[in-house]
Amino acid sequence: MPKDSDTPRTPKPHFRKPNAKDGAGIWELVRACKTLDENSLYAYLIQADHFRDTCVVSEIDGVIVGWISGHMIPGKDTFFVWQVAVSPKARGLGLGKAMLLELLQRNETDNATTLTTTITPDNDASWGLFRSFARHIGRALTDIPHFEKETHFGGAHDTEHLVTIILPDTADIRRAA
Repeated sequence: MPKDSDTPRTPKPHFRKPNAKDGAGIWELVRACKTLDENSLYAYLIQADHFRDTCVVSEIDGVIVGWISGHMIPGKDTFFVWQVAVSPKARGLGLGKAMLLELLQRNETDNATTLTTTITPDNDASWGLFRSFARHIGRALTDIPHFEKETHFGGAHDTEHLVTIILPDTADIRRAA
């Protein structure tokens, strides 16, 4: 029987707010996740700097392996998740769900009663993440076409469905974490 020291350790991710110095690392992570829309390096720099309170990076051994960008929609009690990226090296650890829970435990999202995001019909990983998250917090997920292929994207991008999850109160989110 192997000794505990012979058993490979499961890496423990560390979550934190991003900062401007993380922009390049986030951009590289998104580029490694081939199915994600790549934004400019500058866009990630601005998100990590200006929206750091509603974004999260996850590190394992000092390397960024996870990223969620989001923001509170101005004038609403809705937290919008823009992009979720998990390194191929860190998949299967439940990192996406854990990062969502981390974000929803922050003071900056305390007033959020709803989580929304948009997902294309063929993005199985995102559908799986948000369905799993909704089940985890004991809530339903609904979706409707939102940004449409022809109307909004001029035929150049698939329709994005608006996904909505009504959130439990903050104390219940903390218990779910």
